[in-house]
Amino acid sequence: MTHDHDLVLRPTPTQREAALNPPPGRNGGDLVVETLAGLGATTVFGLPGQHALGMFDALRRSSLRYVGLRVENNAGFAADAYGRITGEAAPLLLSTGPGALTSLAALQEAAAASAPVLAISSQVPTAGLGGGRHGYLHELPDQAASFRGVVKSVHTVRTQSQIPSAVAAAWKSALTAPHGPVWVEIPQDVLLAETTLPVVTAMDATPDDLVPRPELTAVAAELLSNAARPAIIAGGGVVRSDASGKLLQLAEKLDAPVVTTFGGKGAFPWEHPLSMQSWLEDRHTTDLLEDADVLLVAGSGLGELSSNYHTFKPRGRVIQIEADAGKLEANHPALGIHADARLALQALLETVADRTDESAPGRVRDLLAKVADRIAAQELTLEQDVLASVRRALPADSPSFWDMTILAYWAWSAFDPQGTNLMHSAQGAGGLGYGFPAALGAAAADPTRPVLAVSGDGGALYSIAELATARQYDLPVTWLIIDDGGYGILREYMTDAFGQATATELTRPDYVALAESFGVPGVLTTPETLEQDLAKALSAPGPSVVVLPAVLRMFAPTHLGQSPASPLSR
Repeated sequence: MTHDHDLVLRPTPTQREAALNPPPGRNGGDLVVETLAGLGATTVFGLPGQHALGMFDALRRSSLRYVGLRVENNAGFAADAYGRITGEAAPLLLSTGPGALTSLAALQEAAAASAPVLAISSQVPTAGLGGGRHGYLHELPDQAASFRGVVKSVHTVRTQSQIPSAVAAAWKSALTAPHGPVWVEIPQDVLLAETTLPVVTAMDATPDDLVPRPELTAVAAELLSNAARPAIIAGGGVVRSDASGKLLQLAEKLDAPVVTTFGGKGAFPWEHPLSMQSWLEDRHTTDLLEDADVLLVAGSGLGELSSNYHTFKPRGRVIQIEADAGKLEANHPALGIHADARLALQALLETVADRTDESAPGRVRDLLAKVADRIAAQELTLEQDVLASVRRALPADSPSFWDMTILAYWAWSAFDPQGTNLMHSAQGAGGLGYGFPAALGAAAADPTRPVLAVSGDGGALYSIAELATARQYDLPVTWLIIDDGGYGILREYMTDAFGQATATELTRPDYVALAESFGVPGVLTTPETLEQDLAKALSAPGPSVVVLPAVLRMFAPTHLGQSPASPLSR
């Protein structure tokens, strides 16, 4: 029997001729970059190393654009942001041993945030694998083992013919919900050896759809349609699956208030009458969510930050839509729907009945008023003014990337991103140094709009070398550094908990002079001139640095059964 697809697989005469006569001078690295180009990649990030030189040599024979950073971890953060902004898998080319291992913290963040990063690392020559010859530079007993607990999938290559299939399988894995980082390992000699294999053309690595089970969405629709007080928690899965439009339609159909998690910022319009915004670290918000008789959790595992530090105790029925099966009902009993958020929300849209609740907007207004009164009572005018200045200076369609710093903690709750997929932070894994290199990756994805990075002086020192990257590629990133002389949030936690802080104070450089030494314009600002200085920097082409010396304080959290100043509850 002949199937239609059998005919499609037959090469044309031109394809056959090209396959039989591949161009000379190609190596295993060419198979890597040809596969990436065939999959649709246009940009790769990374840093060369001895064992990976075959891949980097092949780049000059390809159409791929290379963005090289100065530290592998920062290259990983840049790839993470590129994946978040584009929704495509971001290739990350790494060397063996120290080079590969230095990327682990970035890959952990990508895993926590479901960012599709395709890391391709070299390995020692095949003679050094499997108990063979030892003593190679960068050698690890089992390099893949270092990545298995971090990435979504690991793919090992031992011959050139395995390269296209392994890279395509990794690409598919990275882009199948839940998105995430993947890792491919290729030995040095496989990359360097001349190849006579045909040029790799278009590869099929279409990700699998994660479709909800219809009997589960039927039950969920019935529960939501008959709820007296439904509410919705929208997480990062809504943003990653581009489902914010469907979420808006469903919330309006149900008259259900919506709160976005810190990873789900922008999943729901900030000023909408049903928007509870993102005040998850507030007992008033927790109370309203606990009072819901049916709570829809879309694209969130209800982890530590999304559950007000595990003080959230829902009293009603919970419906949880989650692409990561391991997170279903991991923290709360629920009607667990293992599905891509976009497909599950579409199924609910098609089956829920309209309901009207004229009290819902009023309950949302009352909640936000209580939150505002609580913050106002804490005399935090400086912090609110600084955040408001940043918001006014940043163009509405510009993305922002936030390091783990006090202003970012404020932004999680209080910053209006003014759009979907525009505000990103390292709150998934919580490592320092994310903001600036991630912003560089976003600017590489779309250089037509300015990008904002926000760091404290502690986090800034993790990625200061990337000022050279920003200048080399002329990326339109403005870096706001809040200089408080140390690790500000840790200083606050330790002082509140122990009466004094230890190991939190930092000797740091003159950031303006340092930026200018890289050829990057820098300006020292004040809270009063921040808006003007930041807006000017963002409107100028290329990279820039704005330094604000200021000691900011966190608002006091309100957790059930805890005093408002209990910092280690965070």
